[in-house]
Amino acid sequence: MIPIKDDIPSASFPVVTVTIIGLNCAVFVYQILLGAQGERIVSTFGIIPYELTHFKDIPPYTPIPLPFTILTSMFLHGGLTHLFGNMIYFWIFGDNVEDSMGHIRFAVFYLLCGLAAAITQIMISPSSTIPMIGASGAISGVLGAYLLLYPHAKVLTLIFLGFFIETVRIPASLLLSFWIIIQFLSGAFSLSTHSLSGGVAWFAHIGGFIMGMLLISSFKKPNKRLGIRKYIDRNEIRW
Repeated sequence: MIPIKDDIPSASFPVVTVTIIGLNCAVFVYQILLGAQGERIVSTFGIIPYELTHFKDIPPYTPIPLPFTILTSMFLHGGLTHLFGNMIYFWIFGDNVEDSMGHIRFAVFYLLCGLAAAITQIMISPSSTIPMIGASGAISGVLGAYLLLYPHAKVLTLIFLGFFIETVRIPASLLLSFWIIIQFLSGAFSLSTHSLSGGVAWFAHIGGFIMGMLLISSFKKPNKRLGIRKYIDRNEIRW
C-alpha cells in the first residue's frame, strides 16, 4: 500500500516538514554526485551500532563524535526507492503533526523520535557493523503521533492486487495500525531467523512509532485534542 494524500488540509505552511524533505533530497543528490565515494559517506556518517556500544571508532573513521552519527544518519538513504518511500509518508503525515504542535516543537519531536528509533535498533543488534541510515525511524514517530491525533482521517491509498492497481480511501487508524503490525511481525521474523545483520531496521521503526505515541500529549498544543479521546458536548459522546 502506498499513501497518496490525506483529507486534512494544513492550517499553516509546514516549514519544518518541507525543510527536512529538502535536506534529505539534497544530501541524496550529493551522495549520487560522489559516485563510488557515496558508499564511504554512508559508512562514515551512518550509525554503526558496534561503535556506539563499544565506544570504538572503526575504519572508515568518523570525523565527528560518534553519538552525532545518530543525527547525520537521519539524512542518508540507500537508494531512490528508500528516499521516496520515506519522503512520501513524511509529506502526507508530517504537515498535520507539525500543525498540531508548532514548528520548533515539531523539529524537537522529530529528532527525539529519531533518537529513540536508533537506540531501539542498537539495543537489538549492539555488535552490528552494518551502517544504519535513513529517516524512517523519525518518520515512524510522526506516524505514531498522527494515529492518535487523526485516527478518523481518510487516506487515499494505492493498493496493488496482482496486476491491478486500485485507489481507495482508508481510515488512518486502519492504515497506520496495519503498518505498525507489519513492522512487529517483520521484526519478530528477523529475530527468529537471526537476520539482523542487514536489510530493514524494523525495530527502529517500532521504537520511533512508540516514542511518537508517548510524546504527542506533551508536544501538542494545549488546545489540541487527541482524536481518540472521548468528550461530552450537549449530552452527546463523540470520538
